[in-house]
Amino acid sequence: MRPAASVGQRLEEVDTPALILDLDAFEKNLHVLKNAVEGRVRVRPHAKTHKCPEVAKRQIALGAVGMCCQKVSEAEAMVEGGVADVLISNEMVGAPKLARLAELSRRARLGVCVDNAANLRDIGASGARLDVYVELEVGMRRCGVAPGEPAVALAREIGRFPNLRFGGLQAYHGRAQHMRTMEERHAVIETAAQHVLHTKKQLEKAGIACPVVTGAGSGTFMFEVESGAWDEIQPGSYAFMDADYARNEWAAPLPRFEHALFVLATVMSRPSAQVAIVDAGLKASSVDSGMPGVWQRAGLSYTHASDEHGWIETTTQGAAVPALGEKILLVPGHCDPTINLYDWYVCVRDGVVEDLWGITARGAVT
Repeated sequence: MRPAASVGQRLEEVDTPALILDLDAFEKNLHVLKNAVEGRVRVRPHAKTHKCPEVAKRQIALGAVGMCCQKVSEAEAMVEGGVADVLISNEMVGAPKLARLAELSRRARLGVCVDNAANLRDIGASGARLDVYVELEVGMRRCGVAPGEPAVALAREIGRFPNLRFGGLQAYHGRAQHMRTMEERHAVIETAAQHVLHTKKQLEKAGIACPVVTGAGSGTFMFEVESGAWDEIQPGSYAFMDADYARNEWAAPLPRFEHALFVLATVMSRPSAQVAIVDAGLKASSVDSGMPGVWQRAGLSYTHASDEHGWIETTTQGAAVPALGEKILLVPGHCDPTINLYDWYVCVRDGVVEDLWGITARGAVT
């Protein structure tokens, strides 16, 4: 797909809708995370957010040990892009996926999660050479095996397969990431940490070394770090942020990250003095976590959307609705699925397009 911009263009010349990455804010966010956790835990950022090897390379250059992915196809895109160490922090079930895992494991260091002995046997029989992580259910109520003895039993089974290595424990509480108060998030991660520590003790009693406990997200990672139970963290959205994360309470020990990701839109109609219609609708910004925000335009709100259209309306008396043809920046409600709608990041610095990065794992859903 042809990009919406070319290097050297001014931002206002970029065709719309376009996915804009503010390079200064993005680079600052990477350094903020590095400074917050360096020397305390390993960082393995989640590529399910950015889906782009160019982003991954910049994270690795600042000390990340590799990438996380959620799908085999995402992992394939990362390896094709030069990432040599990928953890698929998810369960992979079915012969087609396992065959692809086996092939990919010959080209990079690869990890995968399990929560079921039958799935583990299928992985072992596939011939894939993998680090296998036992996923714990720590409150997400999604995937994962119960902490303690059930997790130990599954870890013991991994040792039966010569092509598999017990990589450690996956412990991620995704629901905690968007609990609004610091107190709520801290409380659930404290409970999750107790599950992790209990399971590590049980593994030790069974004579099974636990190389790594990995997990955590952008909304809680410092709670995992300070608990002492995790060795590695997996934040993804921190690099970009979005409108939903902005609704969280942020305070120490969590550092603040800046908005770096935007959807550029153009006013295509002015039905009234209080309403502007932009060309960025449901196909340009995910609304599963709420409507996008209007960036640095006080008194304006993106109120609703249809497939190709978005409504910008005044919320305070005297606010100026943008003119026909005017361009505005929107903050996506949820960065991950919004990024999945685009083929390119239009990378901007000081109002000028500096680079274009392909989103090569866009649509990687298998």
